[in-house]
Amino acid sequence: MQMPKPSDADKDRFRAVVPENPDVVVKPMFGNLGAFVNGNMFAGLFGPMIGVKLSDDDREVLEASHQTLPFGPEGRAMGGYVGLPEAFAGDDEYTAEWVEKAFAYVATLPPKAAKPRSAKK
Repeated sequence: MQMPKPSDADKDRFRAVVPENPDVVVKPMFGNLGAFVNGNMFAGLFGPMIGVKLSDDDREVLEASHQTLPFGPEGRAMGGYVGLPEAFAGDDEYTAEWVEKAFAYVATLPPKAAKPRSAKK
C-alpha cells in the first residue's frame, strides 16, 4: 500500500489549522501528521487531505452540506474520521473551525490508555 506524502506546505497548513492549546500534541504518523488530545487523535493529515473525528451531529451537518471524502488509505478508511472536502483547501479559517470542533469533541472522550511495554529478555 502506497502512503501519500504530504508536502511541506501541507504540513504547515495542517499545523496552522490545529488549535493552539497546551493539551494538543502534533506528531508524525506514518510519514504524515496527527493531532492528539489526551492520547486520542482528533485530526490527521494523509497526503494533502485533512481528516477529523467529529461528533455524530457535527459529522451529519458536514456531510449534509459538503462532499466529504473517506479518510485514510484507499479501501481502508479510518472508522470515525471524515476527510474534509477538497473545497476547504483554500479556506484555512473554515478548515480550522472544523478541526476545532473535532478537538472539542475528542477532548470529551476518555484518555487513551498507555500501551504496556513488553519486558525485554
